[in-house]
Amino acid sequence: MSQLEQALPDTFIAKSLETTPNIFHRVETLAKDFATRAGVHDKEGSFPFENFTALHQAGLLSLTIPRQLGGEDLGLETICRVIEGIAHGDASTALVLTMHYLQHAHAARSRRWHPEVYKRVCCESIEGIALLNAARVEPELGTPARGGLPATVAERTTEGWRLTGHKQYTTGSPILSYFVVWALTTEDEPQVGNFLVPRNLPGLQIVETWDHLGMRATGSHDLILENVLIPSEYAVDIRPICAAPSLDPLISAWGSLTVSALYLGVATAARDWLTKYLWERSPSNLGEPLATLPRFQTAVGEMEALLFASRTLIYGLAKDIDRGEYEPNVGLQAQAVKYLTTTNLIRAVEIGLELIGNPGLLKKNPLERHYRDVLCSRIHTPQNDVICQSLGKSALKVK
Repeated sequence: MSQLEQALPDTFIAKSLETTPNIFHRVETLAKDFATRAGVHDKEGSFPFENFTALHQAGLLSLTIPRQLGGEDLGLETICRVIEGIAHGDASTALVLTMHYLQHAHAARSRRWHPEVYKRVCCESIEGIALLNAARVEPELGTPARGGLPATVAERTTEGWRLTGHKQYTTGSPILSYFVVWALTTEDEPQVGNFLVPRNLPGLQIVETWDHLGMRATGSHDLILENVLIPSEYAVDIRPICAAPSLDPLISAWGSLTVSALYLGVATAARDWLTKYLWERSPSNLGEPLATLPRFQTAVGEMEALLFASRTLIYGLAKDIDRGEYEPNVGLQAQAVKYLTTTNLIRAVEIGLELIGNPGLLKKNPLERHYRDVLCSRIHTPQNDVICQSLGKSALKVK
């Protein structure tokens, strides 16, 4: 084992929030700025490049990179709070950032990458805007979370690996420096796994297909690979098909809780806009703000209860994970949190829409965008039916 590999962390142990005393102030400042442009990027379906310049300048792109390589290596609770805060300003920016954080956290924990390759990627992510994300979903297969093998293939050559395939929903594609591509090798005994593909290589193309109801500024376009040649060491984690590893429960927990925190930020932004509107709106027949009416107070109280429950679930489990005080089934517990919180958060925003009627669905008002964005919480892996089936099988002790 190399010195670099020995330096990488074995677990996601919490780092003291005091190590970054002003991190949340930076997040709040950036989120306020991002919010001023979020509606425009949503309307145009444009990518917020300027937001990532600001995130880099604020030192917020390296929070899950090991300290030994120059990063912050922060714990799950802090990462969730950062994501929630950024999502309060711009959900699309927060989703791209989340995927970048998760890829680095996964690589640090798994230790499967070639050490010099990972060191180089980490350095680039610290020194500049070098984002990465996975490319897994395919037109024929759909999401690999439901089983199956990729149609994207990797052919071993004397020069390295040649990749050919078509990926969909590649979040952040306009800005990514690296794509972690899931592919199947063409060897006599095929292997499956991840290949690190730098952006500026011949044969790599981004096709702008993303035209979605919500999260419209994520640039989740199609990735086309046509005989893209990468060095041999860029096969960062491949294994025989029969030796595919089971999902790491901590990696699963990080994914479920960070996504939940993101949509908590969206729903909280919806609540904040609504309360401001209710104080500003004074119908002529009432003569005082809508916020003074018991019916409106009760509805906002219901929203508050849903937000409180979601926040408690997310951060309660995140703190347990950071302290190392978690159960072996922590991955499934985090999935349950995702199911409960995203259900709560969608309902919370719906209450706001039901409360004020037409103004809530006007394009000029952020509530309409927050609703479209929060609905996307259902899409992220694992989806609700998979979570509930897994919970049921666990309770019934069915394998």
